[in-house]
Amino acid sequence: MINDENKRKGRVMGVDFGDARTGIAISDVTGFLASGVGVLRATGIKSAARAVANEAKRHGVVLIVIGNPINMDGTEGPRSERVRAFAEQVATLTGLPVELFDERLTTAAAHRIMNETDTRGRRRKGAVDALSAEIILQNYLDSHK
Repeated sequence: MINDENKRKGRVMGVDFGDARTGIAISDVTGFLASGVGVLRATGIKSAARAVANEAKRHGVVLIVIGNPINMDGTEGPRSERVRAFAEQVATLTGLPVELFDERLTTAAAHRIMNETDTRGRRRKGAVDALSAEIILQNYLDSHK
């Protein structure tokens, strides 16, 4: 885990890894507020990891937080194993610290927000992924205050 001193020295990236789309969020330099950046369209672990590494470099992040889809009973299944493999690729490509963070219910929260804002259609798919990344990152930042 990165210490608080290093976290304050730069932006943190939040990632919601998916098979077709990967949501990205970035914190402010103080590590206080997460903002959704958008969605990367890359399929496969290696392709998505390269895209995330490029975004990390572009935004000058010091830490990458990836949502870990832990089962509701607290166990890790095949999706979590896939995320771990993705996280290893991202760490290798970037040389940055990468942390996994429990993402249970973030997609449900993102869908609830989309319903409240009446976001529909094609815009919703990408917006849900970016918003999920933002929720993952904000929860991470809040847990380290």
